This record gives sequence, structure tokens and C-alpha cells, in this order.
Amino acid sequence: MENSKKVLKSSLKTRHVVMLSLGGAIGAGLFAGSGSAIAAAGPSVIFTYLIAGLILFVVMHGVGQIVLHQKTRSVGMAGLIEPYVGKRFAHFTDWVYWSTWMCVTVAEASAIAQFLSVWWPKVPDWIFVLIVALITLGINLYSVRAFAETEYWLAIAKIAVIIVLIVLGIWFLFAQVLHMGVADGLGRMNAYGGFAPHGMKGFFNAMLMVIYSYGGSELVAITVSEVEDPKTAIPKAIRGVMTRIVAFYFIPMFLFIELYSWKFLSTTKESPFALIFDKFGIPGAAHIINFIIILALFSVINSAIYATSRSLYSRTKDSKLGAARWLSALSEKNAPLHAIAFCSGLLFIGVILSYIFGANLFNYLAGSISYTILIVWIMLLIASLIFYFKGGYGSAFIKILSVLTLVVLLVIGYFTVTSNPWGLTVFAIVICLASLLSYHKAKK
Repeated sequence: MENSKKVLKSSLKTRHVVMLSLGGAIGAGLFAGSGSAIAAAGPSVIFTYLIAGLILFVVMHGVGQIVLHQKTRSVGMAGLIEPYVGKRFAHFTDWVYWSTWMCVTVAEASAIAQFLSVWWPKVPDWIFVLIVALITLGINLYSVRAFAETEYWLAIAKIAVIIVLIVLGIWFLFAQVLHMGVADGLGRMNAYGGFAPHGMKGFFNAMLMVIYSYGGSELVAITVSEVEDPKTAIPKAIRGVMTRIVAFYFIPMFLFIELYSWKFLSTTKESPFALIFDKFGIPGAAHIINFIIILALFSVINSAIYATSRSLYSRTKDSKLGAARWLSALSEKNAPLHAIAFCSGLLFIGVILSYIFGANLFNYLAGSISYTILIVWIMLLIASLIFYFKGGYGSAFIKILSVLTLVVLLVIGYFTVTSNPWGLTVFAIVICLASLLSYHKAKK
């Protein structure tokens, strides 16, 4: 069959879409990176997570409305927003998003090697990355449904651990209040400099890690072409994802800074999750959390390969050029075979970068990724606003809220640039310029 006559197969159900988004959003940012966010903002980090969650809700509400009123199914992020922002900026958004997820893949792959080396310190990192790459490649190449089922159960495992932690944390907090009284039991977060010890600079520094942590929720938009009933599944998935993500980030952060001083959490090398399990006296808590973190990292890599391969397919599916046409080839099961193989192959870049940058690689890439995720959110929100005003959709309240959210995102972008190392900004600028300038080359 001619490749031009093939389309992506509708294999995803609502439960797959929900868990796919959760799988992309609940990863190292929560299990391993929460300490960095706490160190940057102190107790006010809970406010940072809440604000970012509200922003994300407004952005994703607009995405859901666009999907509901689509006349034909779109492919990739570009297909969703092109009617509103034009081909150039749709192309730009798709490539920025692809670059973002490729950076995520490298960051998570290098991190997973570090966590596995706790158990097998003599095994080289590239062996671990090779194993992860081969497993991910096999799952994604086999079929969309196999990928979705794998991601579904990985996400279930992560969610189960978070729920257990929340239950244990509430139990310990209740005991702490009974022992110390309400004022002292709930006031520990204000020790060591108050609620916002580093002021607004700390808030915006933490926002980088928080946006990185929430990034992946917008993956819902990529699934439109492969979900069985997008007009029902996508809005339902968005509502479910928003509540779960905010709850799974906000509640654990609140418990962490109430049960432990933020100063201790910012300096300890242990995951806050391991500390809670240790407090309960669970044998081998550190090993259990290490295993869960590895699952979380693999889940995000799995989601990343899905996102990058579909974005790459979206950009190349109409091309008649040799390399681009090769990348857009679909398998007998209507999966973008070559795009998946290409994106999975880039996992091995993580080995080289990990060797060069060592333990700093994750924090550097996480900071850079936050810039590009912020840009993608801004583009989605701009598309939503044009959709609201030109199409006459949405209430006056949601329009005003969306405009205010866009202003807040731009302000966050400004302070993020001025509050963080220029190296991160330059890296993000290079990605954005390459994505924007490639439009003309793509059309030749």
C-alpha cells in the first residue's frame, strides 16, 4: 500500500490517553527533582506548583475546546493549532515540541543509568541506556496498543506509590499535630527564613523545575489522530489529568515541607519519597523508591518516544524528499516505524552527554526543557484565544482568564530568563531559532 494512502490507526482508548499524559508528566520531576524545587523556593514551592497547575488547566481547557470543534482529525501539535496560528508557527511549535521531548529522553535516560548504578556500580552507563533503548524501541514498534498498555500499567504503578505516600504523610502529619499542637505541628514550614526565604527570585527559579515537572500533560493533543473517539476522550482525559497532576504534586509537596524542614530537604541526597517510607519503617525503603523512580523514568521515556515520533511524522508525512519520506513510512500496523526507530536511536546521545556533564546533566537539561515547554504552552494558549475570539466560542469569563494567563506566562518567561543562567537561555534560543528558520527549508 502506498504510504500516502495510509493513516495512523485509531487504537487508543480514553484510559490510555489519561495514563499517557500522566506518564509523561509524573516522572523524575516529582520523584527526583522535587528537592531542587524546594531548595530554590523554600516552602513557597507549594504556591509555585499551584500557580503552574492553574496555568496548565487554562491552556489544556483551550486544547480540549479546539478538539471538540475540529471537523477533521489533526496529526501532531501542528495539525491542532495550524488553523489559528498559521503554517509557519504551527511548524515552529511542532519542532520546538519535538526538540523538547528529545531533550527529555536524553535527560531521563542519563538519570535512569545513574539510579541503576546504585545496584550495579561496575556496569557502564551505556549498557543501561542500551537496554532501555532496545526495550522502548521494541514496545513502540510492535503496536500503538502495546505501547499504550505498557504506559497504562507503568502509570498505575507510579500513581499507587504516590497515593500510599499521601496516606502515610497525612498519618504522620496528624500524629505530629497531636504531639506538638496545631500551631507548632503545622508551622514547621515557616522555619529557616519564613514561607518565601528566597523571595520572588526563588519563586521563579523553582518555576523552571515545576514547569518541567508538569510538562507532558499537553501530550493529550498529540493523541488526537490515534484515539478512538477524540471528541469524548480528549476533554475527559484533560479534566482527569488536571485534577490528578495538581493533587499528585501539590499534596506531596505540602506534606514534605510540613514533616521535614525545607532546609533539610534541599540538602539531603535522599528522595523525599524514600524519607517518608523510611519514617514508616518499611524495610528496604530506599531500594523500593529507587525501583519506582526507575519505572517513572522509563515511563517518561516511553511517552517521549511516542511524542517525538508522532511530531516527526507530522512534519514529514507530506514530504516527497528522500529522507523525510523515509521518516514518514508507516508499518503494516500503521505505526510510524522509521520515525520511532530514529527517535529511539537518539537515546544514545544521553551516554555521551552523561559522560561529559556527569550528574549536572539532568538539572541543565531540565532547566532548558522548561523554557521550550513554556513556549509550547504560550503557542497553545494563543491558538486557543484566536479560536475563542474568531469562532465566537467560550464564555467571557474563560476569554478573560485566558488573556490573563497569557500575560502571566509572558511575565514568568521574562523573570525566568533574568533569574537563571544564560547558558539555559541560549540553548533554548538556539532550539527556537532552528525550529523557526527551518520552515522555509521544509518547503523547498
